[in-house]
Amino acid sequence: MERIMGGGVFQMVLASAGLLLLYRILVRLRPGTALQDAVVVITGGSSGLGKECARVFHAAGARLVLCGRDAGRLQQVIQELTDSSTGSQRQTYTPCRVTFDLADTDTVDRAAEEILKCYGHVDVLINNAGISYRGNILDTNLSVQRDVMETNYFGPIALTQALLPSMVQRRSGHIVVISSVQGKMAIPYRSAYAASKHATQAYFDCLRAEIERYGIPVTVISPGYIRTSLSLNAVTGDGSKYGVLDKTTASGRDPLDVARAVLRAVRQRSEDVVLAGPLPSLALYLRTLWPALFFKLMSSRARKEQKPKDE
Repeated sequence: MERIMGGGVFQMVLASAGLLLLYRILVRLRPGTALQDAVVVITGGSSGLGKECARVFHAAGARLVLCGRDAGRLQQVIQELTDSSTGSQRQTYTPCRVTFDLADTDTVDRAAEEILKCYGHVDVLINNAGISYRGNILDTNLSVQRDVMETNYFGPIALTQALLPSMVQRRSGHIVVISSVQGKMAIPYRSAYAASKHATQAYFDCLRAEIERYGIPVTVISPGYIRTSLSLNAVTGDGSKYGVLDKTTASGRDPLDVARAVLRAVRQRSEDVVLAGPLPSLALYLRTLWPALFFKLMSSRARKEQKPKDE
């Protein structure tokens, strides 16, 4: 019986992988949405993936609104983009900037008003800003769980809901959120982060269904590890900085490659994009098709990682 079940699961995995590959090929063949002159808002635009997204969307001719907490760093990115436009054959624009803290949801409505003042409307909203977490649940303050949720979940949905009415009125727009593979499966010592990304996935899946009738697509992008400073800036159970560049992060995907994948997903109006290697992709299938094995593997990983910083 176990052999039959095991063989059946393996065949299902192969069949699913084949269908997924066929779907991706068909999606790539669809004509893409033009981004020249499109108004694109990017949160967390001063560093990491947000900065790389700014580069590729700027080069595509989009009119950018870069958002972040640090006005100086945002201005530095704007200057870099402006300098890079010299000699470009494509029409490019000097980005606008809106400074606010996404975790402070009381300021989001004001920020949304500033964003709309830049160009009068928003064509694409890329919810990119976020924070990571490393810690043992037993040693983690509830306040830390709340803080991570404020930044990764409540912040993006507050900004989305503030800008959405203008999109519905125009019956035009595109909502994008940078989630994570950990929004689809959870791994040990990432509870706050994984929980916030699971919530994000659920919210934007609901949003996609509810606003489809207005012609506004919703794209959830779930990368694996990206070579950024996310783990360095992660919070621990007591709220202090983790301050360690994980091996998995250091060997992660080039953020420029991920940014190009985001650009491609926007052009193709994709709904759900997973940007992960073979092992995380296999783990996603196991979580769905063979959960008992997945849970055993995660328990084994937890035992090996008694100290999260020893990754």
